[in-house]
Amino acid sequence: MKLLLDTYVWLWWNTVPERLAKVAHRHIGDARNEVFLSAASVWEMAIKRQLGKLPLPEPVGSYVVRRLAADDFRALSVSADHAAAVETLELLHRDPFDRLLIVQARHEGLRLLTVDDRVLAYGSPAVDVRS
Repeated sequence: MKLLLDTYVWLWWNTVPERLAKVAHRHIGDARNEVFLSAASVWEMAIKRQLGKLPLPEPVGSYVVRRLAADDFRALSVSADHAAAVETLELLHRDPFDRLLIVQARHEGLRLLTVDDRVLAYGSPAVDVRS
């Protein structure tokens, strides 16, 4: 299975994994699954860290690279097709980062693991992984 972690799922996996449901641990920790983190999430984290809203032990760039390597996760680039497809989404949610993650999951055949009710409102491929 191919999984895309939303920003908070990825952060919780790395900092407070007990906040994620057992199903999240099962899927994310299964070596047979490919796990992705979107460049959109990295961009979101960089903005939040710069605003002082996201404490991390080091700059976002080095932290993400180190954690992706440690967990054997893959980075997912944002393509022009992904960005353009955002306009096809219903306006159930206005967060640009989450909207891009939904489009990426759909276009790439990924299950989007999330804890956000507004993302879950889009239905498949979003999966609720709150504990």
